[in-house]
Amino acid sequence: MMNFSYYEEILEGFGDVLENQLQPYLRHTWEQVAPYISLLHAYLVSMCASLGIDLPGLISTIDQDLLTWCFWILLPLVIVFLLPLLILLLIYGTILFLHLYKARHSLRDAYTRGLWDGARLTVAMFWEGHGKIWHGYEIHGLENFPEKGPAVFCYYHGAIPVDVYYMMASIVIKKQRSMVMIGDKFLYYVPGFKLLLQVFDVTSGTLDECTRFLKEGRVVAVAPGGLREGLFSDSNYQLIWGRRVGFAKCAIETKAPIIPVFTQNCREGFRSLGICRSFFTWLYERTRLPLVPVYGGFPVKWRTFIGKPIPYQEGLTPEELATKARTGIEDLIKQHQRVPGDIFRALLDRFT
Repeated sequence: MMNFSYYEEILEGFGDVLENQLQPYLRHTWEQVAPYISLLHAYLVSMCASLGIDLPGLISTIDQDLLTWCFWILLPLVIVFLLPLLILLLIYGTILFLHLYKARHSLRDAYTRGLWDGARLTVAMFWEGHGKIWHGYEIHGLENFPEKGPAVFCYYHGAIPVDVYYMMASIVIKKQRSMVMIGDKFLYYVPGFKLLLQVFDVTSGTLDECTRFLKEGRVVAVAPGGLREGLFSDSNYQLIWGRRVGFAKCAIETKAPIIPVFTQNCREGFRSLGICRSFFTWLYERTRLPLVPVYGGFPVKWRTFIGKPIPYQEGLTPEELATKARTGIEDLIKQHQRVPGDIFRALLDRFT
């Protein structure tokens, strides 16, 4: 039998050092915070007293066991709303890496064409690894991705489009091509996102910009439903496109094919809150901001399916081409997605 006493002594010594280092810091932090906590407590007591409520007496009558029981009952609910924040932390971790990468290169490197190639590949490997571990991520139909030349990737927008990050990562690694992503304008106002959007060619997507990228032979990825579809679609996976045909106009002008894309179970990974839908719709239409609460982060199985290209056809109107693209995505949903979606069954897909 192995003797672990040596390792136990090391751990105990490390624990002592850590405790000795942390205690002064924690004591100093508490001394700084304690006056504000006292002021907050006094304010709450006085406010409750003005309403005829004896707050200290009320707290003393509360059963501590009941509070503990409520805490453990509500903990899973809190976790499912906090997990989406983990994705935001990972995104900021990616941004931090890009800043460090930029600082590592000299001014001379800044004028070379492939400055960010290494960064893109490194970030792509990180996100692909995250996808394989957390979602068992797979991508099918890569043979439909063009080796060269322009194309319009048309995909369904999930509540949080993490599946699109995984798809981009797989394409960078396996096809050695990067895509131009059409993103919502609010992204440009998120603190710290500027460098990330620059490195991964995210644009707000005006018609002139998309046409220019396609004429340069780039692949442009767009979700015609946009943020509205991401926030207000549900487990039935209905497309919310309205009358958006701009992507079809660009494809016709540049004679680029449109490629439908869909990720299985993307709505089971992250979901937007279904209650108070009319209020959140009203709020979104007036602010154009993603203020709908999103929950999830469930490790369900994700598979991205890249459909057959819809080639350019002479005489086809933008509306007709947009209808074809919509039908292409709806066909992928019918083939690969249970409707309505079910989180538990999507979890079981990890083992099938």
